Amino acid sequence: IVVGLDPATTSGAGSDECGIVAVGAQTKGSPQDWRAVVLADCTVQGATPNGWAQAAIAAMTRYGADRLVAEVNQGGQLVSEVLRQVDPLVSLKTVHAARGKVARAEPVAALYEQGRVSHLPGLDALEDQMCLMTARGYEGKGSPDRVDALVWALHELMIEPASQWRSPGVRSL
Repeated sequence: IVVGLDPATTSGAGSDECGIVAVGAQTKGSPQDWRAVVLADCTVQGATPNGWAQAAIAAMTRYGADRLVAEVNQGGQLVSEVLRQVDPLVSLKTVHAARGKVARAEPVAALYEQGRVSHLPGLDALEDQMCLMTARGYEGKGSPDRVDALVWALHELMIEPASQWRSPGVRSL
């Protein structure tokens, strides 16, 4: 179980949401057998950096997450510093988006197309935002913060490990 975090750069009523999404995965066997379940959308809006950090750490505790995966494009080192002020021992992986949102989301979209990701009930706001993602980009207002957090979590649980997986019976030369 991991929690994906796409932090907001500002706080207040007009600011973007801070995407916080908890995802669990079963990764036994070969990658084509792996499955993921989106457990919760704990996104907050208008929160200060300390507020979203507390919400992300609380989501980790609530869902027993092994790691927090946080995008640091907009906040850099500030993101990890704020999170460590809330929990100095948080298991944290920072990620930097080098590709656009659509390109990052494509491997995750493929998991959905293959029926390998399911959702628990109550994720309407996340699913609504997902529906606004197109091949041309996000067609909603603001930023797809919930979707970004989801993509980072699924990438950490399924995409990255699958790229490094080797069949036990096959050796490389």
